[in-house]
Amino acid sequence: MAQVRTGRGAGDVLRALVAVIALLALVVGVPLALASLIGWPLPSSAPSLDMLTDEISSDAFLKVLAVLVWVAWAQFTACVLVEAAAAISGVGIPRRVPGAGPSQLLARQLVGAVLLLTSAAASLTPGLGQLGPGGHGPGQANVVASAEHIPGVVARSAPDGPGKMMDDRPAEGELGALQSSDAGDPSAATPMAPADATKFYRIQPPEGRHHDTLWGVAARHLDDGLRYREIFQLNKDRVQPDGSRLTEASLIRPGWILEMPADAHGGELVELPGELDQLTAEEAEEIEEYHETGGGAPLAPQPPPEPDEEPEEEPDEDGPGRPLPPSGGGGTVPPEDGPEAEVAESDGGLGLPQALIGAPLLAAGLLVALGRTRRAALWQSAAGALGRGVGDGLAPGTREAAAARDALLVGAAPRAVAFLDRALRHLAAALDADGKPLPPVYAAWLGESTLHLQLAAPSGRPPAPWNTSADETYWTIYENDVPESETSAEAPYPGLVSLGTRDQLRLLLNLEAVPGAVALTGEPHRREAVLASLAAELATSGWSDRMTVTLVGFGDDLIPLAPTRVRHVADTAGLLEVMENETRLRMNRRTGAAAHLVLIGTPPTAEEAERLGALAAVSAQVGIGYVVAADRPGLPGTAWQFEITPEGRLHEPTMGLELAAQQLPAPSRAAVVELFAGLTRGGGALDEERAPAPGTPEVSIRLMGDYEIAGLPEPEPERAEQLREALALLLLHREGVHPRVLGAALWPRGATDDVREAFTGRLRAWLGPHLLAEPGGRLTLAPTVGSDWDRLTALHHATVARGGRLPADERLRLLIEGLALARGPLLAERRERYGWLAHEIVDAQYPLVVAELALTLAAEQRKAGDAQGAYTAIRTALASAPADERLWNELLRAAHATGREEWLAGAASWLLGHHARLFGPTRPLPAATESLLDELLASRRGAPPAGFDAPAARG
Repeated sequence: MAQVRTGRGAGDVLRALVAVIALLALVVGVPLALASLIGWPLPSSAPSLDMLTDEISSDAFLKVLAVLVWVAWAQFTACVLVEAAAAISGVGIPRRVPGAGPSQLLARQLVGAVLLLTSAAASLTPGLGQLGPGGHGPGQANVVASAEHIPGVVARSAPDGPGKMMDDRPAEGELGALQSSDAGDPSAATPMAPADATKFYRIQPPEGRHHDTLWGVAARHLDDGLRYREIFQLNKDRVQPDGSRLTEASLIRPGWILEMPADAHGGELVELPGELDQLTAEEAEEIEEYHETGGGAPLAPQPPPEPDEEPEEEPDEDGPGRPLPPSGGGGTVPPEDGPEAEVAESDGGLGLPQALIGAPLLAAGLLVALGRTRRAALWQSAAGALGRGVGDGLAPGTREAAAARDALLVGAAPRAVAFLDRALRHLAAALDADGKPLPPVYAAWLGESTLHLQLAAPSGRPPAPWNTSADETYWTIYENDVPESETSAEAPYPGLVSLGTRDQLRLLLNLEAVPGAVALTGEPHRREAVLASLAAELATSGWSDRMTVTLVGFGDDLIPLAPTRVRHVADTAGLLEVMENETRLRMNRRTGAAAHLVLIGTPPTAEEAERLGALAAVSAQVGIGYVVAADRPGLPGTAWQFEITPEGRLHEPTMGLELAAQQLPAPSRAAVVELFAGLTRGGGALDEERAPAPGTPEVSIRLMGDYEIAGLPEPEPERAEQLREALALLLLHREGVHPRVLGAALWPRGATDDVREAFTGRLRAWLGPHLLAEPGGRLTLAPTVGSDWDRLTALHHATVARGGRLPADERLRLLIEGLALARGPLLAERRERYGWLAHEIVDAQYPLVVAELALTLAAEQRKAGDAQGAYTAIRTALASAPADERLWNELLRAAHATGREEWLAGAASWLLGHHARLFGPTRPLPAATESLLDELLASRRGAPPAGFDAPAARG
C-alpha cells in the first residue's frame, strides 16, 4: 500500500517560527528598545507657553518620534490581542481597532500563521462561507476577509463555470473538515504542476471515529468541500486496487486511490510522474494501473508505439476522465419582467406560485397551520359563530388563494420537517441524559436525508447516532438513524429558519445564536419578500415550541398565521424601549426564557441603529435574534451582512456565501394570508340553491364506509388503484384539482412530468366526458358524477343549515335519508393508503356533519315521542363520529326517554368502556357527561343485557 505524506510541511513550521519571532519583536522588543534607548518620552513637568518658543533640540525631536512609535505599538498590540482572542475562542466577531487597517491586517496574518500549528487552528469557528463559493482564490486575503465576521472562517473559491453536474444530489455524510493549514496560507499549496502531471490521493484509514470522506478530501486539497463532485466524476466506476468501484459519492474505502483535479494541493497528495521514483514498485504499479482505467496517458516511461499501431483515442469531452465544474447555485432563477417583478414569484409554467413550491419547510409549516385554522373555523361554524354550516365548503374563495393552497400541497415536505424535528429533539434528550449542555449552533444544512449542524466551536463527541468528521464543528446524522421513539425534550433550536439553498443543501440560520444582528440590504420589495418568508416560517415551523416573533414595520397581515406566536409593532422607535427592558430582564434571569426573534422591515435611523447595535451585542446570550432591513451596509452590531440581489440571490460577500434566496413575494403572501383570513370571515347569506338534486347521477360513487363505484367501466388492472384514488381526490374537491397536486398526492416522494402527464391521460381515457379541464389546467368532475358525500352535504345544508324552512315531514324524511348515507368512516378501508387525507378538512368535517344530522333527527323524533327512533339515530351516527361528546350525551337522554332501564344501563356501560378505549382508563369523563350520568343513572353497575348491540361494534 502506498505511503502518503501527512501533517505539516517544513514550510509551515518555518512560517510559524518567523511569525512568532516577528510578534515577539513587535510586541515585546519594540517597548524594551524604546525604554532602554530613549526612556520616558513625555515631559516630567507641566507644559508652559514658553515651551512653544523654545528651540527644538534633537533630543526633543527623538522623544516626539518615540511618542508616535509608542502609539503605533499600542495600536498594533491591541490588534494582536483582539485577533488572538477571537481566533482562539472560536466565537464572537473580531472587532475593528480604530484606524488600524494595515496594522490589524498584519496582526491577523501573524496570529493566523502562529495558530496553524496549534490545536487552536482546529477549533477555529467554521463560517457559513465554507459551503459558499468564494469570490477569490484560496489565499491569505480570503482569510482576512472572513475573519472579520467569524474567526477562522475561510471563504472558499470554486472554478467558474455554468456547467451542470451529472449528479446534483448531496453525498451522504460528506460535510467534512476544512484543514486550516491548507487554506490559511497561500504558500501551503503545492506549486503549480506541469501540464502532464497527475495527482493522486489514497483514502486514509479511520482515525478514531473520523472517517475519510470525499467532502473532507475536497475541503483539504481543493479548498471547497462542494468540489467533491469533481473528484467523484473523475473516479466514478473506475476499478480500485481491491477490485471494487466507486459508485456512490458517500461510499469510499480506505486504500482506494483517487485521481485529483489539476489544482489540488497539499502534502498528502502524490504527484506523478514527477514523484514516481519515490514509490515502491508495487505502489507505482497500482497507481499506474488505476490511472490507465481513466483513459489517461501512461505515467511511467513507455516505449514508442510500433508504426502499425493506432494511437489511443482521446477521452470524450464528457467521459469519466473529465472533471466537471461545480454547480453555481441551488435554484432556478426565472427571468425578471421589470423593476417591481418578483423573481421568486414565477409560476414556472405550472400556474402555481414557484416561491411556495420551492420552500418545502415553509410550505409544510403553512399547511399544518392552515389545517389547524380550518378545524378551528369548522368548530366555530358548529357553534354558530361564523354564520355558515359545518357542511358548507371551506375551499379557497379566490383563484389566487386556490393556487397558493395547491402550491403548498405540491411543495410541502412534511417528512423533512419530521426528520429535522425528531433529530434535534433526540439530540437534546441524549445530551440531557449525559448531563451535557447543548452546543451553540450557528446553522444547519439540511439535505435529502442528512442533517449537518454547524457548531460555533468544537463541543466534544456528539451522542450516538450523531457523528462528526475530522472537523469537530460539524455534527451529522442520517435520517434512517434517528430513533423512531417519541421524546418529550423541548425543541433545542427554535430559531432555525431557512435562508435559501445551495447545491440542494438548505441552509437554516439559527437566529438565536448569531453573535450580533443579521442585516439585509437590497431593493425594498425584495428585502420584504425575504423577511416575509422568515416570518412565515418562524410562525409555523414544526421544530419549535415556545417562541415569540415580533414584526416591526411590516407583516401585520401575517398575524393570522399564528396569532399566539406573532405580534406586530408599528416602528423601530416603539420597539426599542420594549426590547431594552426585555434584554435587561433576560440578562438578570439568564435561563428559562423562550426564544424571541425580531424582524425589522424598515431601515432604522442612525440613533435607532446605535441602540439596536447595543442590544444585538448581547442578543445571543439572552436568546434574542435580530434581522434588520438596511439601506446601507455597516449597521452597528451587525454580525452578518446579506444582500438580496435583483436575481434573487442572497449574497454575503465577506464570507463568500451565496444562496438561492427563499422569498415570499407580495402576491404569494397576499394569497397565503387570504387562505387563513377567509376561513374566519362570516359566511354571509346561505346559498339557497344547494337543495338536494333529485334523481340518480350517471356515475354514482360511495365514499362513506366501503369505497364503491357504479356507472364506470373497470379501469386497467395495473393502474386501477391509482385511478380510483385520483377519482376519490377529485370527488372531495369539486372545485377542481391541479395536476401537480394530483401528482403530489399519488406520488408523495415525487414524480417526473412525463409520469404525471401519462397518468392524466389514462384518467381522461377512463372517465371520458365526466372529466373536465378548466382553462388554467385544473381538473374537475362533471355534474354527471355524484357521490354520497355530495348528497350528504346537500341534505345537511337543506335540513340543518337552513333551519326550519322545509315542511316538517319533508325535513324529517331528508334527515333520515342523510343519516342512512353514513355507513362508517370516510374511505374506511383505504385510510392507511391515502396519505393525502391527513390534509383534508373533510376528514374533520364529515363527523360533524353526521353528528349534526343525527342530533337534529333525534331531537325531532324525541319531540314526536319516538325515543327509540332517536336512540337508533344516535347509535348510527356514533359509527361515523365516535368521539363526539354531544352524541354521547344524546345517547343517554334517548335511552332514558325510552323508559327501559336496561337500555340506559347498557348505554352507560358502553359509554364508560368506549371512553376508556379512546382516551385511556385514567382520564375522567367530560364534566357535562359526568353530571348527566349522575342525573339519569344512580348506579353505574348495570351491565348491558344479552343481545345489546353496542354502538362500539359499529364504530
